[in-house]
Amino acid sequence: MTLIATCHCGATSIALPHPPTQAKQCNCSYCARTGAVWGYFGPGELDIRANDDERSYSASDGLNQHHFCGNCGMQTWGDSPDWAAMYNADGTPKAPGVTAVPATRVYAVNLRLIDDLDWSALTVQQVDGLNSW
Repeated sequence: MTLIATCHCGATSIALPHPPTQAKQCNCSYCARTGAVWGYFGPGELDIRANDDERSYSASDGLNQHHFCGNCGMQTWGDSPDWAAMYNADGTPKAPGVTAVPATRVYAVNLRLIDDLDWSALTVQQVDGLNSW
């Protein structure tokens, strides 16, 4: 079964390659306001269809991109460096001396936009972005 995330007005739709088994909910100043629960996917895995009204926002000079529908305003997806590859959920490095920005990017879908998602099959990790970055 293909899962589709759609914004409220239907102008943006995102086909997921497989149901997520894990997700993250961040308490940073941006994510806490949107209420998003993020499912992560690699480059090229998502089929994103958006009209010309799609907008993006970054509070980090373009490092992390938040995409939303310019018509209904729903937070739809994001792309950022793959922070989880090098850092723990509390912001500490996974290996001693790590201070770099990961070269690989990761793509996040707001799972709250999926009507048929089985939340009971999902583990949602709380990420302390407010105090970590």
